[in-house]
Amino acid sequence: MSELELRQSTVEASAEHIAPRGRRWPRPGTILAGGFVAFLVVATLAPSVAWTQDPNAIAPALAFESPSFAHWFGTDESGRDVYSRVVAGTGTSLLIGVTATLIGLALGLVLGLLASFAGRVFDFAVNRVIEVLFAFPGLLLALLVIVVYGPGPVTATIAVGLSTAPGYARIIRGQFVSIRSSHYVEAARVLGRSPARILGRHILPNALVPLSVLATLGIGQAIVWASALSYLGLGAQPPAAEWGAMLAAGRTYLATAPWLTAFPGLMIVGTTIATTILGRALARRGQEGR
Repeated sequence: MSELELRQSTVEASAEHIAPRGRRWPRPGTILAGGFVAFLVVATLAPSVAWTQDPNAIAPALAFESPSFAHWFGTDESGRDVYSRVVAGTGTSLLIGVTATLIGLALGLVLGLLASFAGRVFDFAVNRVIEVLFAFPGLLLALLVIVVYGPGPVTATIAVGLSTAPGYARIIRGQFVSIRSSHYVEAARVLGRSPARILGRHILPNALVPLSVLATLGIGQAIVWASALSYLGLGAQPPAAEWGAMLAAGRTYLATAPWLTAFPGLMIVGTTIATTILGRALARRGQEGR
């Protein structure tokens, strides 16, 4: 079972223990996660509002300063402010994660639709392709794509999207098959609705909530994988302000300046946790709305 399927099963299991319907306030963890994601959005759309100094300003005399009021996350080997660079790298990391997730969802949606509605032959063929792709670990599949097309942030984004597509396709196919066999879809068929109208009016709208939850959970995974590729030198390249590249640049000074890797790593972990919490909150909200 893939990581995405494990997350999906966790969401479904947590949704079984929903309290009775009524007005419910967001949980404290959900509020904190929402605030963190709001900070990420601000740092992506208007990074100059969030940073305290120019992230690319070099000051050799200030190299390797530990965290202080002047430099919240310390400085790197060139005297650049680590906090400002972490903020500046938010846009790159978040853009890679969101774009890779959209690529994986789009491919998964196409494969899921073919497997669900194009007949048994297509269903068999798509399932065999998915099983072959599942034979490769997701990160290894991304590495194979980069080996063929070369390193870089664009290639890393496409590679991560392609590597997540099989997991999305299997989950989306199961979702479509479940909705297709529901009573309201059967009633629409009895009333003589065309297959295209049933798909557009009944099946796709009812699959949007699970897909939005899946996408929210997948963003964190995509960011982790993209950062791992950058750490290996296959994604964004130094001196780019990207979390994985900052981890790779700071590993040389891990013993003397641990803040160079600690804070980018915490941002990766925090983003993954926040998006996962919001994804589970969406799952609970969707279950309550049924």
